[in-house]
Amino acid sequence: MTNLIEMKDISKSFSNVAVLKNVSFSLQEGEIHALMGENGAGKSTLMKILTGIYTSDGGSIAVRGKEVRFSNPKEAEQMGIAVIHQELNIIPQLTVAENMFLGRDLCYGKTGILRTREMKKKTREYLERLGVAIDPDTEAGTLSIGQQQMVEIARALSINAEVLIMDEPTAALTDKEIEALFTVIRGLRAQGVGIVYISHRMEEIFALCDRISVLRDGSFIGTEVIKDTNLERIVRMMVGREIGERFPERITAIGEERLRVENVTEGKVLSGISFTARRGEIVGIAGLMGSGRTEIARLLFGADRKKSGTVLLDGKEMTIHNPSDAIRAGIGFVTEDRKSQGLILGLSVRENMSLANLGSVSRRGIMSAASENRLSSEMMQRLNVKAKDAGQTVKSLSGGNQQKVVIGKWLGIKPKVLILDEPTRGVDIGAKKEIYTIMNQLTADGVTILMISSELPEILGMSDRIIVMHEGKIAAIMDKAQATQESIMHAATGGK
Repeated sequence: MTNLIEMKDISKSFSNVAVLKNVSFSLQEGEIHALMGENGAGKSTLMKILTGIYTSDGGSIAVRGKEVRFSNPKEAEQMGIAVIHQELNIIPQLTVAENMFLGRDLCYGKTGILRTREMKKKTREYLERLGVAIDPDTEAGTLSIGQQQMVEIARALSINAEVLIMDEPTAALTDKEIEALFTVIRGLRAQGVGIVYISHRMEEIFALCDRISVLRDGSFIGTEVIKDTNLERIVRMMVGREIGERFPERITAIGEERLRVENVTEGKVLSGISFTARRGEIVGIAGLMGSGRTEIARLLFGADRKKSGTVLLDGKEMTIHNPSDAIRAGIGFVTEDRKSQGLILGLSVRENMSLANLGSVSRRGIMSAASENRLSSEMMQRLNVKAKDAGQTVKSLSGGNQQKVVIGKWLGIKPKVLILDEPTRGVDIGAKKEIYTIMNQLTADGVTILMISSELPEILGMSDRIIVMHEGKIAAIMDKAQATQESIMHAATGGK
């Protein structure tokens, strides 16, 4: 096969800290090449150098055998290199066609008058190449995340991209959208497009990719052919050690009933929700996106109001009007989107840890620095948060450490019930294992955990019981022993 990209001995440092150390990476024509490594391994930095966002301190880059040195992303794009970012670059207020040609408008000569009809026609053609029927006049913000992603891919095709970099492309997609995306990716591979695929989801990597390259601590560890390797070897390359069983053994003694939800309806999505959860139990909540999983969490936390029904905590009926009421009752909520809903990125680890604990770290409304330091030090040690110190801003931490900071924020309230919505999304496999261990430790202390997850192996590996949602109702409640991926999906899709 022809090498589309050849990166050799790439080095990069920031403030005298080496982020990449003589890293090499190649991408062949018509292959899907996974780039893996723990958070902070250097994957994003390497791709930013390839696309001209950063300039390397050393090494070389060749595109189809021609050495290049991009000074900005536009130059990389002109050489046929396109990026589909995890946070999509879609302007919601513009139409699909306007997003497609943003910065590359088709005009009549130098008049500045847009060739609108031609832009819409080309937009439709590129979307049809992907097997997608979206009206070019549709406002982009009204599309699903999966549809927005297809628009981004179509835009890449419109610049004749030969190289497509995809960063966590399935993180916010439904199973149906993932299936459609994989069909498109395989079609692009057949057309000779080279795809760099960055994901923490091992099942996807082994189902989709041809080769896999691993970085660790800024160094290149090696490249493997997918059909000739296995999960254990890749994990060992990523973390530099044997990680043991993927999910730690659950040996917690489950106690008496802690939470009871009876016939709860909130008038929009949820209808007739009833379930229980006990002390020291992890109750997994599964279902397709839009099935009502997150709505249960928001209702219990007071972010949404119930229309009818009863919620009891330790046998006492609760009246929760807002999140403050939930926090006082001992309910914590690690939200799905940690960056916009769980953290204030510009604040320090210490300040973020204090957010849900202002009463305990202040006196008469005045913050106590000593109390803040004590809380943050205790949580950083307990959760093994890797940071320079408690004063480091959370935006500079890896995804796994950011997630630990969010969890630490809620542990400070000494929760009775901790709701975890997609607790390991965007987190590498080593940090996942640490979060699972933290969950087991919490349940050993009697905390009840409700865990919402789109990853069925995670649901099966960590839950004691599993609630399956379908169209706002509970489709099934299963004990761990009887649950399988097939039985969960059967219930989640409305099967009887």
